[in-house]
Amino acid sequence: MVRDAIVVRGGWDGHVPVQATELFIPFLRERGFAVRVYSDLDVYTDTDRLAAADLIVQCWSIGTITDAQAAGLAEAVRAGTGFAGWHGGIVGAFQHTTYHQLTGGVFIYHPPGFVHHELTVVPERAGHPVVADIDSVRVHTEKYWVLTDPLNDVLATVTFDADPADPADPAGAGSSGTPWQQPVTVPAIWTRNWGSGRIFVSTVGHKLDDFEVPEVRLITERGLLWAAR
Repeated sequence: MVRDAIVVRGGWDGHVPVQATELFIPFLRERGFAVRVYSDLDVYTDTDRLAAADLIVQCWSIGTITDAQAAGLAEAVRAGTGFAGWHGGIVGAFQHTTYHQLTGGVFIYHPPGFVHHELTVVPERAGHPVVADIDSVRVHTEKYWVLTDPLNDVLATVTFDADPADPADPAGAGSSGTPWQQPVTVPAIWTRNWGSGRIFVSTVGHKLDDFEVPEVRLITERGLLWAAR
């Protein structure tokens, strides 16, 4: 049985929405999905089209979504359509309350540039199909600080080390960014349910070579399949 997937991509080109989604379209087709690509958010107001979709993969950053588009997307997911994405393409997409309620998180800040850091799988969630047999992932990319819904099922986290302010730079304006007075751990990968629909979010994926890390690629592929109806 062929399943139906929608890829919605656009917005800020710095997150290479076309190239990034093209990495996963062949994978979805190999797994039995018919895939159609949209570069217009008006698809989110097409009730029949969304209802037919088993999965929506979104990579759209720093954009504007209308109330009607956000409501259409949220209702489709509530009815059972899966929703998935990575990095700014899903948590840095739109400033809209309905959309934030849907995704369960919003990007707020990352330290300047790309930094070496580790994603740590939450031990209690080690058996989840998205992260099974993966304990941690080493990456060199943007390190996202996000605000999230406590009802998310957090699968992996990232920790910001304590970085007390330099007395000569109390605002933390130097290369280290805003200082934390003690280590802070925030979600990096999570899933959630919205009505009958499933949602997968990963904060990794600013650049194409992020997906050359085998664990990142595997987690993302598994997340897409997990979210699908």
